[in-house]
Amino acid sequence: QVQLIESGGGLVQAGGSLTLSCTASGRTISSYTMGWSRQAPGKEREFVAAVSETPKSTIYADSVKGRFTISSDHAKNTVYLQMNDLKPEDTATYYCAADSGWGRGEVLDDYDYWGQGTQVTVSS
Repeated sequence: QVQLIESGGGLVQAGGSLTLSCTASGRTISSYTMGWSRQAPGKEREFVAAVSETPKSTIYADSVKGRFTISSDHAKNTVYLQMNDLKPEDTATYYCAADSGWGRGEVLDDYDYWGQGTQVTVSS
């Protein structure tokens, strides 16, 4: 079992940048497909990005492609989400999750473990 803790959220102006971190404990992140999703008030949770190790690959939602970058640091057992050119519509609670089934990462039901979330607010 793995425990996930997100950090790095906050308030930023449109066009700004933030980097979210997801630190895992209990098991190494290389055992999982790791992903980020988000949920805005009144909306369903949606996939944002994921990274798999076998084979090494990343996948992004169309809405963030070219602006967000997911990466992993195995020495720190941490996954990052670098978010650039943020827009007000990126405002949401962002969740880190781990999938032990080695899916591609875009299906939220595949994830077994979830963090508590970190709030990102983008002002216009």
